[in-house]
Amino acid sequence: MHILAQDTYPKEVGNLLKVSNLNVSYGDIQVLWDISFEVKKGEIVVIVGSNGSGKSTLLKTIAGLLRPRSGSIEFLGARLEKLHPYDIVNMGLALVPEGRWVFPKMTVRENLELGAYTPRARKYIKDTLQWVYDIFPVLKEREEQRAGTLSGGEQQMLAIARGLMSKPKLLMLDELSLGLAPKLVIKIFETIQRINSEGVTILMVEQNVRYALNMADRGYVLENGKITLKGKGKELLENEYVKKAYLGI
Repeated sequence: MHILAQDTYPKEVGNLLKVSNLNVSYGDIQVLWDISFEVKKGEIVVIVGSNGSGKSTLLKTIAGLLRPRSGSIEFLGARLEKLHPYDIVNMGLALVPEGRWVFPKMTVRENLELGAYTPRARKYIKDTLQWVYDIFPVLKEREEQRAGTLSGGEQQMLAIARGLMSKPKLLMLDELSLGLAPKLVIKIFETIQRINSEGVTILMVEQNVRYALNMADRGYVLENGKITLKGKGKELLENEYVKKAYLGI
């Protein structure tokens, strides 16, 4: 099943997301400095960097959870800076946050149904639920189980699936591999490639630089709140600075 079969892009869309000269602060402390980048329809774009570089802050700002000090965020040609998170999700932009944040006392199915709370997603909830169960069969097996009793990997799958329930055109993923065993990390990344191949554009931030850039169409390196490098994913993997700073080569 193709998630966008009933909800296609406007023909004129090239850049799905465009961020221009974005500055973000926590109180008097500036965290992001003049961030500019774009995500084109159908891409996997990865932002890598060390802890504290501002990666999660960037995604939270795009999702409407933080307000920028200045700059612009455009999604499908519409400005997002002053919109509420609910409206941004309803437009087709969803965030899977770091730490999973599933509702532990609710069942797997209840968590998934909450992901389809917007008017745009609610119309297709039955079809979308079958689609995510096809991607994550273990969630179908556990659908009546409380989310808090799932393993860490299963909770990560649930968090991704819940994001997909909103029928996103662009899915933002924050540190998917955090705390997961290496074999499970590989499986999660393979799943992200499948989701992308079925019509969902991906923007993710990730500390696992090797896996992330190997998968990415394009990548950006974020350091101390500034973009310091950009390029095709595999080209960045061959960059001498990236090798030394992030791959230990």
